[in-house]
Amino acid sequence: MIEYKIKKDGVEKVIDIEPKKLTDFTYIIEKQDPMNVPVKIFADKKLIEKMQKDACLKQGVNVACLPGIKKFSFMMPDAHQGYGFSIGGVAAFDKENGVISPGGIGFDINCGVRLLRTDAKKEDIEPKIEELLDALFKNIPPGVGKQSKIHLSQTELDKVLKNGASWAVENNFGNEEDLENCEQNGKMELADPNKVSTRAKKRGLGQLGTLGAGNHFLEIQYVHKIFNKEVAEAWGIKDEGQIFVMIHCGSRGLGHQVCSDYLRKMEDTFPEIADSLPEKDLIYAPANSQLAKDYFAAMSCAANYAWANRHIIAHEVRNSFKEIFQDKVKLHTIYDVAHNIAKLEKHTIDGKEEEVWIHRKGATRAFAPGRIELSEKYQKTGQPIILPGSMGTSSYLLVGTQDSMTETFGSTAHGAGRLLSRKAANQKFRGEKIKQDLEKQHIHIKAASWKGITEEAPGAYKDVDEVVEVSDKSGIGKIVVQLKPLGVIKG
Repeated sequence: MIEYKIKKDGVEKVIDIEPKKLTDFTYIIEKQDPMNVPVKIFADKKLIEKMQKDACLKQGVNVACLPGIKKFSFMMPDAHQGYGFSIGGVAAFDKENGVISPGGIGFDINCGVRLLRTDAKKEDIEPKIEELLDALFKNIPPGVGKQSKIHLSQTELDKVLKNGASWAVENNFGNEEDLENCEQNGKMELADPNKVSTRAKKRGLGQLGTLGAGNHFLEIQYVHKIFNKEVAEAWGIKDEGQIFVMIHCGSRGLGHQVCSDYLRKMEDTFPEIADSLPEKDLIYAPANSQLAKDYFAAMSCAANYAWANRHIIAHEVRNSFKEIFQDKVKLHTIYDVAHNIAKLEKHTIDGKEEEVWIHRKGATRAFAPGRIELSEKYQKTGQPIILPGSMGTSSYLLVGTQDSMTETFGSTAHGAGRLLSRKAANQKFRGEKIKQDLEKQHIHIKAASWKGITEEAPGAYKDVDEVVEVSDKSGIGKIVVQLKPLGVIKG
C-alpha cells in the first residue's frame, strides 16, 4: 500500500495510490473517495517505477477528483510531475457540468511539433551539415528573450491571434498545403484577442518566428527504420536515410502570460473552489461560466500564435535549405501537432456520442482513420503522431488508431518525459562534455548557451524507446518510422 493523504473540501482522507497491474502496459489506481473516476496509467514496469519517484501519480489522483470528469484520469507513458496536472496527463470533462483548468493545459500553450519531409538523403546533407546549422541559427533566433526579425503592430498581432497559421500564409510564410497538414488547420475558431491581456500581447510582439529555450529545438533527422511501409509510403516516406526536419516550440512569452493571468483570475473569482481542491494548482472555472469561456478564447489565441510561430519557422527552414542547397531540396509538412491544449471534441462514452472538454497536457492527439477533423490524406491512414526524443536520441512518427479513440479519447504520449529537473541536470552534467559525446556519435549541435545543452542532456530524460513501445503495444499509437538526429539547434 502506498498511502496518500488527500485533502478535499477541508477533509483529509488517507487513500491507497499503489498502481495495480492490468496488463504488461497498463495500470490502474482504483476509484476511492473523494475520487470521481479511477486513474488509468499507460506504462511498463520500468516506467511505473519512475513515475513513483515524483508526485505525478498523486497529481493523477487529484485530477480524478475534479467535477464532471469522464471515464478516467489518464496518464500517458511519459508522465512526470507538472503544475496541476502531471505532464502526460489527459482528462475529459462534461460540456456543461465539467471544468476548464489552465493547469490541465500548461504554461506553454500549444507547445507542439512540426515535422517536415524532404526527398534528400543523409549522404546529400551530411557534408554540409555545419553550414546548414549556421544558416538555421542565423535565420531562426534561439534562446531566452531572443527577438524576432518580424516587427508587428498591435493591430497585426491581433490578426495573428485571431487567424493563427492562416495569417502566416496570407503574409507569404508557408503555403496552403502546410495548413492542410496541421492540427485544426492551424487555427482555433473561438480565439478572441480582446481576452488577452496587454502584458501578454507585449510579450508576444517581438517573439514570432523564434525558437525559445527550455526543451525547444530544431533538429535535422534521417529515417533510421521503417516499421509500417504502407502508412510510410502514403505519407511520402520512401527509404531509410531520408532527411526530415523537426521543429519543437510553442507560444513563447505570450502563452505563458495568458496562463498566469487566468490562474490569478480564477483564484480571485472562485476562492471557494481554490479552498476545496486537493491541490491549489488545479484551480479551474466551471465549464459553463463566463470566465471559462474567456480563458478558452485567450488560450485559443495563444494556440494560434504557436501555430503561426511554427509556420514561420518552417518558412525560415526552407530559406536556410535554399541558401545551402539552392532549389535542390524541397520541404513538405508531414504534420503539426499540439501538446498542451484543450478542445471541445465529440467522443463515444458508454455507447453514446458526447461533446467533452478534452485537456491534453504533454500529450498528443492520436485520431484514428475516418475522423472528420483529419484532412482527406489522413482520413485513410489515421493521424500522424510526432513523438520527439531527447537531444541525441531517436524520435518517432506514429499513427493514431481506433484503440486510442476507445481507450484515451484519441490521445497518446508526447515525448520521452523528464527524469531529472533542470536544476538536477545542471548539477549532474556539463554542456561541453555533452557536445563532445554527441559529436562522437556524428551528431552536430549548435546552441544559444551551454546551460541550454546541460538542462536538456539525454540523461535528464526517460528512454524514449520505452515510451514508444508502451504506446505501440497498448495500441494508443502504432509505430510508423524511427528517426535519428544528424544536427540539432538548441535554445
